Amino acid sequence: MPHSTPGRPWPYPRFIAHRGGGVLAPENTLAGFREGLRYGYRGAECDVKLSADNVCFLLHDDTVERTSNGGGAAAALSMAQLARLDAGRWKGAAFAGEPMPTLDNVAAYCLAHGIALNIEIKPCPGRETETGAAVAAEAARLWAGAAQPPLLSSFSAEALRAARESAPQLPRAWLVERAPADWLARLRELGCVALHCDHLGLDAALAAGVKQAGFQLLCYTVNLPADAERLLAWGVDSVCTDRLDLLRPISD
Repeated sequence: MPHSTPGRPWPYPRFIAHRGGGVLAPENTLAGFREGLRYGYRGAECDVKLSADNVCFLLHDDTVERTSNGGGAAAALSMAQLARLDAGRWKGAAFAGEPMPTLDNVAAYCLAHGIALNIEIKPCPGRETETGAAVAAEAARLWAGAAQPPLLSSFSAEALRAARESAPQLPRAWLVERAPADWLARLRELGCVALHCDHLGLDAALAAGVKQAGFQLLCYTVNLPADAERLLAWGVDSVCTDRLDLLRPISD
């Protein structure tokens, strides 16, 4: 039975560190993952896209200005060019010199420290299919034989379809802000195990419907303990947070 069958036990922690370390460290860097581990997080999320020479690396935006000292479209830069950028100083002098890691770098760190990873496939415009296929293939290679594979998620249905073709054994989740009326049909068509949605677009009835249909449920970006408690009471399996200092995963 493939891992991506809906209804199987959810192996991921209830508390997931958004972009590695939330707002406490530069996002999508190993410094962020180290910060998450320091706060007791055993689950993390990150954004992965392709460089100009098709290396899987971590970055949220389509351009590099916001989170590095570089400029321009990420899709136009080689991994060698990206690796020379400072992706940490914008968050503080203590993080100066922090590079943009490859998925290979992150896999090594997560496997060494027992961190469960949610990889959001974040294609640059026009690269949905090739990014979905490449990220899934690379994840399958890097986590081959691991007890817990990474969870692939994306807002892009095209990327998820390509990921399914490339590595059907890896579990997938469909990312939305608010679930559309045909959410169940979409989850089934994409072969997903879970729905990931903005917690502001979820109510108790929808949460119950997703769970009753046999799918798991993750909510982002949950930064208040009261919100996390309510969502977990509704049956939400995991919450993704920027505030690692406020939502402490004591019982995970």
